Amino acid sequence: MWNYDFSVPKNKQIRLLVYTDCANEADDQYALAHILMTPKFAVQGIIAGHFNLNTKMEGYWYKNGETAQASYDEICKVVQLMGLEGKYPIALGASYPLENNRTPILSAGAKMIIKEAMKEDERPLFIGCQGSLTDLASAILLEPRICEKMTAIWIGGGDYPKGGFEFNCQQDILAANVLFSSKMPVWQIPMKVYKTLSVSLAELQLKVKPCGKIGAYLFSNLIALNEKLAHIPHWPHGELWGLGDQGVISVLMQESERVDNFSMISAPRIDLEDMHYIFENKNREIRVYHSIDYRLTLEDFFAKLWLNFRKDFYE
Repeated sequence: MWNYDFSVPKNKQIRLLVYTDCANEADDQYALAHILMTPKFAVQGIIAGHFNLNTKMEGYWYKNGETAQASYDEICKVVQLMGLEGKYPIALGASYPLENNRTPILSAGAKMIIKEAMKEDERPLFIGCQGSLTDLASAILLEPRICEKMTAIWIGGGDYPKGGFEFNCQQDILAANVLFSSKMPVWQIPMKVYKTLSVSLAELQLKVKPCGKIGAYLFSNLIALNEKLAHIPHWPHGELWGLGDQGVISVLMQESERVDNFSMISAPRIDLEDMHYIFENKNREIRVYHSIDYRLTLEDFFAKLWLNFRKDFYE
């Protein structure tokens, strides 16, 4: 499928479910494309996540309850532009966040998680959550046994030790608390860490835009959003963009022996009002990253785009 002069042995592969609020802004599409081009990842399915709290903002372009479907449509678009139609199952996640921490939402996304987790397969299973945790939390509430069979990677949460506002956490704080209080292994990439995955627009024009239909779309979609949101004072930043969702790739691609860039801490409870962390020492430990290899991640992404989609690279 890909223009690589190497392969990844099956016993070195990992099974991966991708959970993405793909229409929320412009970095999820980059992360999804990167994941699909990475042979270490045996992608078992893609789940379209909601970002429904955005619809409360004045002038927002998606209506209440429409954001999960928008993510689904965006996933389909990225897959089509990469020439991968029909290669991966895509499931629609919940349209709204949890109403409480006991009642799951029986979405197709939650069902996909449970089905994959309960399969017999020697390869480890991860879910990369690039957004809220609604469907993963629902899957845990529906079938707690999955906690023994998979690991969750979450791009989200405020900076330690205090916590505080963070977009992905805000979308469903209850779901984050369900995951943190469960027995599932968690690798958390909080805000200050995923923010290190920033790039300039000039670099994206040079390295992404010329790479076929997918490269042109990734670049033009990001530039259009950069202009559309220019009235917001604090974000975006004018001449750079954060590709924070690629943190999923960062932690799965790194040397397995590395233990210097994360700490093991008791999972906190997240306050429902201001998202600060509350440490009650009742939860099991989770892995919290304090740095990632952003150079490896971004250079790997650019190399894979060039090898697979830049036709003049071979001329």
